[in-house]
Amino acid sequence: MNSVLWALVALPLTAGTFLAVVGRRADRYAPAVSVGVAATTLGLAVALAFEHTAVEAPLLEGLPAGLAVDGLSGLMAVTVTAVTLGVLLFSVADIGPGEARARFFGLMLLFGGAMLTTVTATTLPVLLMAWEAMGATSWGLIGYWWHDPDRVHAANTAFLTTRAADLGLYLAAGAALASGQAGSLALDDLALASEPWLTVITAGVVAAAFGKSAQLPFSFWLSRAMQGPSTVSALLHSATMVVAGAYLLLRLESLLRASGWGVPVVAWTGAVTAVVLGLVAVAQTDIKQLLAASTCAQIGFMTLAAGVGAVTGGTLQLIAHAAAKSLAFLVAGAWLTALGTKALPALRGAARLHRTAGTAFTVAALSLAGVPPLALWAAKDVLLSGALEDSIALYALGLAGAVVSAVYSAKALWFVWQPVPARDPRAPEAAAAPSAMSFVTSLPLLLASWACVLLTAPAFPPLRDAVARVIGSDGEPAPHLWEFAVSGVLAVGTSAVLWIRGPRLLAVPGRVTAWWRDWLELETAARSVLLQPVSRLADALARFDDRVLDRAVEGAGRGAAGLARWAGRRAERLVDRAVDGAGRGAVGLARWTDQGVERFVDGAVEGSASGARALGRWARRPQTGQLHQYLAQAVAVFTVLAVIVVLVR
Repeated sequence: MNSVLWALVALPLTAGTFLAVVGRRADRYAPAVSVGVAATTLGLAVALAFEHTAVEAPLLEGLPAGLAVDGLSGLMAVTVTAVTLGVLLFSVADIGPGEARARFFGLMLLFGGAMLTTVTATTLPVLLMAWEAMGATSWGLIGYWWHDPDRVHAANTAFLTTRAADLGLYLAAGAALASGQAGSLALDDLALASEPWLTVITAGVVAAAFGKSAQLPFSFWLSRAMQGPSTVSALLHSATMVVAGAYLLLRLESLLRASGWGVPVVAWTGAVTAVVLGLVAVAQTDIKQLLAASTCAQIGFMTLAAGVGAVTGGTLQLIAHAAAKSLAFLVAGAWLTALGTKALPALRGAARLHRTAGTAFTVAALSLAGVPPLALWAAKDVLLSGALEDSIALYALGLAGAVVSAVYSAKALWFVWQPVPARDPRAPEAAAAPSAMSFVTSLPLLLASWACVLLTAPAFPPLRDAVARVIGSDGEPAPHLWEFAVSGVLAVGTSAVLWIRGPRLLAVPGRVTAWWRDWLELETAARSVLLQPVSRLADALARFDDRVLDRAVEGAGRGAAGLARWAGRRAERLVDRAVDGAGRGAVGLARWTDQGVERFVDGAVEGSASGARALGRWARRPQTGQLHQYLAQAVAVFTVLAVIVVLVR
């Protein structure tokens, strides 16, 4: 099964890269290729979910690349691939032939592949690479319609916000290396680090998770992400990027417990986010903004579960939320395409006009509201039971968040199921053509609806126990019957009251409503607290660079040039003098040498001449012209020759 695990992450990443690189030339084949790849990947994920498979490959010295499918990651892999397949099926009809289909479907496959790598990663280096790829592809998908400056600005805001929080993972990786106790940066070994590195690792992981999952104070970026296509929102909010932080916290629950302070910080942040962002959702008049704020609130419950150690409840909440939220966003996208609006007042009667979409949205909204017997009702009770074991105040805050979930869900249902006003020009057409959605559009909605319905209360205890066994958390306390009763009564009662009285029950002063509708002006606060001071610091540093460093560099350059010119002149003089001295010395030496040689030659010549003259004078002496002298000379010569002959013999 090792090759199957590699194929699980390699297949969508490779196919997505190919489609994105080829571009418009592959637009015609991109939908079929992407759906086929998604279906194949789902089959691989299901096969691996029944096997605990782990693979490892060399990456850096002492830091291998590791992937594994265990209980939690196996459930997540199936969830991610199933939701991706449903969203891509819907996208076939939603992203028309005139769009850049290859780029869209390629980025969607890359997005899903990055999330699969995230959930199966066993080491920090692999997690970091997948984390970064997810952020980059989300930027490309949110800004898919790049010709619109507002959408590009929204993509930049989402990317920069999450990117700033992502620095926490780098901080955690650096601290893990510095501690020397995290081994090969395996995720399971992070809790073994000693202080103060354990605190730094925990802080980095928590910051990165809060940023990715849009928890307070990072929630505002998710509002900006609504500028992308609805199918992107359906995938981003349900089973990929936004739940990645919650998954990481559930995965590293042992790290939170080891740090001590991580448990209350994560638990209380999740509970507060569930309540506050739930109220933000209540204040919205745009259905996509309502769903976006509800995503932050619902993920707050997962964060709360990670903080109190209720991993089973958090996992159930994550899986059920993926089905419900993908379904809700797909329906919102279908209504936006069919009716040209996403404003709740303008969507009156939308569920009556398109019965399939209306039924699907009802299932999703009731699931988000926690109305029995749908899944999120029971999942919330499992994780709230863990909160009750930790703190009554924490349980009460989480229960308040569950009530707020019922409020915004009932508000959305109230609008879409209201009769179409008689003055509305759509009214006559409603009776004649109650539904005009194609089969390709309706099929994913029906599949997601059944996924929500199948996770119902009658089958919930066996499902809860099975999930607990799979992820290895059998020891968690089961919720009491009164907890189910309390949450169920509150959810049903709140929904019923709001349905009867309508949104008029939520009327508050306009200024307060606008403040909540603007997401508590968190983006403005972030700009004031972080962006503007950083920009001012950058401007000050730029001025310091221009006025001080640049001038200092220019002055140093001018000084160096002057020094070089002075040194050049001095060196030139010294060299000239040295050359002149050497020349004069050479000339003197040459003169002295010439004189000596001349004297020696002259003396030799004169001596040779004197000797030759003396020899000549001596040679003339025997030449007297007298015979007896020549005879005496001959006798002397022969005598000498005779002596030599005698001696030699």
